[in-house]
Amino acid sequence: MNQHNLPASHKEVPWSSFLKDIFICSLGAYGGPEAHYGVFTDQLVTKRNYLTEEELVELIALTGILPGPSSTQTIVAIGHKIGGPRLALLTMLVWSAPVLVLMTILSFISQILATLHFSEDLFRYIGPMAVGFILVAALRIGRKVITNRVTFLLFLLGGIATYLIHTPWIYPLVLVAGGIIEILVSKEDKLWNHVKLNPPWNYLLAFLFFAVGSLALTFFWKNQILHLFESFYRYGYLVIGGGQVVVPLMYSDLVEINSFMTDQEFLTGFGLVQGLPGPMFSFAAYAGGMAARGHGIFIQIFGALAGGIGIFLPGILLIFFVYPIWESLKQIKGIKVSLKGITAVAGGLIASSGVILFLKNGFSVDSILILLLTIGLLLSKKLPAPVIVIITLLCGIIF
Repeated sequence: MNQHNLPASHKEVPWSSFLKDIFICSLGAYGGPEAHYGVFTDQLVTKRNYLTEEELVELIALTGILPGPSSTQTIVAIGHKIGGPRLALLTMLVWSAPVLVLMTILSFISQILATLHFSEDLFRYIGPMAVGFILVAALRIGRKVITNRVTFLLFLLGGIATYLIHTPWIYPLVLVAGGIIEILVSKEDKLWNHVKLNPPWNYLLAFLFFAVGSLALTFFWKNQILHLFESFYRYGYLVIGGGQVVVPLMYSDLVEINSFMTDQEFLTGFGLVQGLPGPMFSFAAYAGGMAARGHGIFIQIFGALAGGIGIFLPGILLIFFVYPIWESLKQIKGIKVSLKGITAVAGGLIASSGVILFLKNGFSVDSILILLLTIGLLLSKKLPAPVIVIITLLCGIIF
């Protein structure tokens, strides 16, 4: 194979260039995990060739069955693939730190923000733009994962099931089902060859240490920051499906049970994070800061840190543990076969999310025009994602 046609993951990649591309992704990543995958496809696959569409969909499928922030785990796994654990950690920081800092600052001025109403108009076209990213990603991924009648039917299965059934457990369920179906219809023999696994047990032990240790400490030490860390860490490992799924759990605990903030303050923060780029789990920094109000600036900052670090940490420790095993497991013939079905279903999940989000945004003429403009710009490959976001925001201001 020509060296120039190899994915960047098989070549030496300057870390500074890779992290610059991660930052570009963070600036254009609006609308939740599915829209983030559209940005990843555009920037990291199509433009930079760091990995193939197949490899990206495999990672999306893997993180789809793990607890935690799925798009963050996906981009961290890409960093791990390119440069190992250290680059993966830097990827995490570049991807999430800007919006975490911003959400921490917003927790200090939440009362002022609650009286302002400009955000609704400013971000009115973010939804249609996000749908455009999702649909283009679904188109590109669909071309790769649909290779025969079985994968086409599995693509439809993933899309229809997640469109009709609105529960977080449907995602891992249909992904696993897709892999099993592909194995059952396969005519391959000797599927289960042995491979050598060297699991990085230290990451799994660290995951369990924080889960059990923080919970045990809360029984003996009535410290608010510790209690916040334990709560957000628990949110991080109990939730499959990303930021949209964790919000109801946070609302029940932080607003209804503990009264750390009012209903309006919670909704203001959630509305703001919807209009900001980056992972939606960053809402935890705002919620943690709000929960620690009234005890001084530093305590509020520590509350925001407890929320932000706590909710991301379990998912990151899990992906650091699982990803090296995943690379070895893919050498098993049966796993390779199952991946055809899993990735086909994952493509259907992404397509379905685009349809659902589009329906939520309505069918107004201006929304459809923004959607078509986004799709056209992405397919032309002439503008990077952040520039498309800026154009969308300007349209919201002008119109």
